[in-house]
Amino acid sequence: MITKRNVLVVAFALFSLFFGAGNLILPPQLGFKAGDSWWLVTLGFVLSAVCIPILGIWAHAKLQGTIYDFGKKVSPIFSLVYAYLVYAISISLPSPRTASVTHEMGIAPFFDASSWVTSTLYFALVFVFVINRSKILDIIGKLLTPAILLILVLIIVQAIFGFPFDLDSASFESPFTKGILEGYQTFDAIGAVVVGGVIIISINLKNDKIPYGAKKNLIVKAGLFSGLGLFLVYTGLTLTGALFQGEFETDISRTALLSGISLKTLGTTANIFLSVLVSLACFTTAVGIVTGTADFVKGQFQNSKTAYLITTIIGCILGVVMGQFNVGYIIAVALPALMFIYPITIVLIILNVLPERLAPPKVFRWVVAATILFSIPDFLATIPSLAPKEGMFAWVPLNQFHMGWVLPALGVFIIVVICENYQN
Repeated sequence: MITKRNVLVVAFALFSLFFGAGNLILPPQLGFKAGDSWWLVTLGFVLSAVCIPILGIWAHAKLQGTIYDFGKKVSPIFSLVYAYLVYAISISLPSPRTASVTHEMGIAPFFDASSWVTSTLYFALVFVFVINRSKILDIIGKLLTPAILLILVLIIVQAIFGFPFDLDSASFESPFTKGILEGYQTFDAIGAVVVGGVIIISINLKNDKIPYGAKKNLIVKAGLFSGLGLFLVYTGLTLTGALFQGEFETDISRTALLSGISLKTLGTTANIFLSVLVSLACFTTAVGIVTGTADFVKGQFQNSKTAYLITTIIGCILGVVMGQFNVGYIIAVALPALMFIYPITIVLIILNVLPERLAPPKVFRWVVAATILFSIPDFLATIPSLAPKEGMFAWVPLNQFHMGWVLPALGVFIIVVICENYQN
């Protein structure tokens, strides 16, 4: 029998998996630059960083499988390539970003150490924990998220009631679209197709006799609760950033802004405490990403321990190399990859949520193909040396907002569904 306690436990687990330390640094700067349009960027950010990931969890509730199951209706080869691509991006970008955030928030303000030293020591520790599969991180993780949330609530409340609502106009041409694209940088849609499988396995390990329907209901309800929590935190952080317009230089970095807001609202002691907690939360995220990737590769090679070890080493080396760059640089480098993989992920999530009659294999194949094709211009536009000439793809609807794949994918979906139903 599924109880309310079961739902809350899974909801909290989902929230903890989604709410990585990197997510903390994105909403405040969005609000800081959006000003009186903070609510518009919030809507866009929530759409791509909350709604789509929660739909991904619902898709997992329906499939009750792994990341491989998301794309298998397109083809087994596509699904395998997609899975490897997602894991490759995960260990190359969001994992190293945790080391960068740790350096900028937890090391640089207090110690005179280079980012190379930080990232090297950081991923040496990650390697030790991944190889030993220590349970210490699980224990720490259960304490970290509530502590960080408590500090964030205090920051948000202090900002809302302690600072005037005197907001300037936005520095974005399209605040809503900017919010959507910044939501890509949370990696939460990608996280949904990865961590959803972890949740399924965890539930099965605790009680493999839970029927399919009850398990689906549990995950759907937990997804709703965790999504509500993410929505409230992101909205509060975005509004907080907007309230601090004029308090900092306009070109302040994301990590410096969060530290500055914490310092102004709660003082030096709380700011130091937040820095330590964020650093620890970053570490647990990095260990989780590297472990998950190594587990996947291990499974592909008949549970080979050698494959697990090699993947762990590669993940940590990539972490050291990329982690020594600043957060802003890693976010910029991540943009091309995200502009390509995120649309595909969003489409796979939505198609897997839909009823079977609306999403047979033929619909999957055609819609994913259209999405890939029309994502290419947006992908190329983020690489200066490969960027198409201005106006070349102006005929594609929403291309100016880097969302040129949306209407073609929707149009192909409608046409294929109508044709399929007509034939039947």
